[in-house]
Amino acid sequence: MQRKISKQLEVFMKAFMDQDFLLSTEIAKELYHNFAETMPIIDYHCHIQPREIAQDRQFENITQIWLGEDHYKWRQMRSNGVEEYYITGEAPDREKFQKWVETLEMAIGNPLYHWSHLELQRYFGYTGVLNQNTAQDVWEICNARLKETSMSAKNLIKQSNVRLLCTTDDPMDDLKWHRIIKEDKSFDVQVLPTWRPDKILNIEKSDYLDYLEKLSEVADVEIHTFQDLKKAMTKRLKYFQSMGCCISDHGFDFMVYAPAKEEEIEKIFALRLLHKELSVENIRKFKTACMLFLAEKYEELDWVMQLHYGCKRDNNGKMYRKIGADTGFDCMSDIASGTQLVDFLNEVNERKNLPKTILYSLNPRDDALIGTIIGCFQNSDAVGKIQQGSAWWFNDHKGGMVRQMTSLANLGLLGNFIGMLTDSRSFLSYSRHEYFRRILCELIGSWVEKGEYPKDMRVLEKIVQGISYNNAMEYFGFHL
Repeated sequence: MQRKISKQLEVFMKAFMDQDFLLSTEIAKELYHNFAETMPIIDYHCHIQPREIAQDRQFENITQIWLGEDHYKWRQMRSNGVEEYYITGEAPDREKFQKWVETLEMAIGNPLYHWSHLELQRYFGYTGVLNQNTAQDVWEICNARLKETSMSAKNLIKQSNVRLLCTTDDPMDDLKWHRIIKEDKSFDVQVLPTWRPDKILNIEKSDYLDYLEKLSEVADVEIHTFQDLKKAMTKRLKYFQSMGCCISDHGFDFMVYAPAKEEEIEKIFALRLLHKELSVENIRKFKTACMLFLAEKYEELDWVMQLHYGCKRDNNGKMYRKIGADTGFDCMSDIASGTQLVDFLNEVNERKNLPKTILYSLNPRDDALIGTIIGCFQNSDAVGKIQQGSAWWFNDHKGGMVRQMTSLANLGLLGNFIGMLTDSRSFLSYSRHEYFRRILCELIGSWVEKGEYPKDMRVLEKIVQGISYNNAMEYFGFHL
């Protein structure tokens, strides 16, 4: 009898990750399949290496493309008790893959489980379940497919329906790989640089003076004063603009706002050039001065300013000393940044005019806070001029996306949201856009299903396609 009941239940059980994955209502299915599914992708923030695009890298096996630089996966493997030898160590790729498979089996409810299977479906045509029993078959299927020319870096981008992507680049970068990509007439996807000047602001770092020396050479400006530093930044900004850059990005542990007069900033900078240790307050004053200067420049250049904050990095000292930064030992910060953030935005606005700005916090408790802050600075310069960025890093799972979009809907205009980005180093991460769009359509569909929004397909189409693609195109002013 129990076996019979079990068989009956299977009839009503939804199939694993089928065409209606994450879509539970008819309206959600209609919104996704009719409006979102085939929309192109604008990836306005990623960490793909432009060199790998320019060289059209061909990956040798699934471990290289899946585990090469993915600290999301590394964290979970450590949580499954896997030795570092199989994560960032010198273990053979087949053994690393096996350890990931063993970890993935335990990742119920984790977005990595869904992302991994979406990638297997979309790029490798594998619709089964990856587990210890299927690992060898999947290894062979993926590696055979990766040998095909259609699976090179450029072709992976093209088959993902990507129209434009923005990398993340240091002000010292000569952007030669971007130039090579641009000159390749056979590749019609735009790849633009993004200005990421964290190293210019991080005056407290032990290698700061070495960095300034290199920046001085690249900018052809001798840097002896803060005024000199601003000249060097201005020259590099103009160079980045000449290469198509129209977006800046900043990563902060927490937002700072400690205004000071120019004379005081010059003294602080002079102390650092003399290898003197700076106080916490002096560090904050310097960073504030740099950000105020840069924000004014972004407004002049008509660039978008992205502010990422709320991360506490490199928390495991032993592992940081062993394998370095960006290896999976970061966490959310609980330092309150709202007051400093809003005061900084107000000061920029008072001085000149606030550029288009996207705000991201790694701590989801800040969703409502950001939702109220952005409403303080909206105006007719642009639709949704100040944006809350998509659910970021530790929040880019189903619950985090629903929470972020629901908060934005409650406090702002979800219909003007610029949508998803990969924030990834992997060429397979474009399946995250599908994941996001399915969640978006399920969320909106549930509101319509409950009678909380009318079933006006004309407006719903505009909203869904806007958040999927069109809003980002208009917001950044991209020209394809």
